[in-house]
Amino acid sequence: MQWQQLVHDIRLSGRYTTSAEAERVVLAVLTVLGGQVSGDERCALARLLPQEAAEVFTRQIPLTEPLSAPAFVDAVAGHLTHVSAAEARWATGTVLTLLARHAGDELTRRILARLPRGYALLFGLADLTPAAAA
Repeated sequence: MQWQQLVHDIRLSGRYTTSAEAERVVLAVLTVLGGQVSGDERCALARLLPQEAAEVFTRQIPLTEPLSAPAFVDAVAGHLTHVSAAEARWATGTVLTLLARHAGDELTRRILARLPRGYALLFGLADLTPAAAA
């Protein structure tokens, strides 16, 4: 996948009016995601991304403790100016769902296994983990 194709796909999926808007969303989500994914999954995802996207993603130092899914969306909102919480969730879901499709089920499941519960929905997947008994 090339950078322009990624931006085009995000523009269509997210129903953004301009490529510049879609690019801004991609960069914000990849910046935050770069701090969440580590290990072999980080390397595998970076190899699948266009060079421009991989550079943004890998420039971030992974956190020792990943953010919760709501905190992830809040962090994305912090990188986007003048967006509501709903718009930040939409942007996050749009980018992560497209990345999950591109990465495939196996890599996506490995990434999700290393993140706190709640990220599956952001990647466009159902979270079918049973709740703990009270």
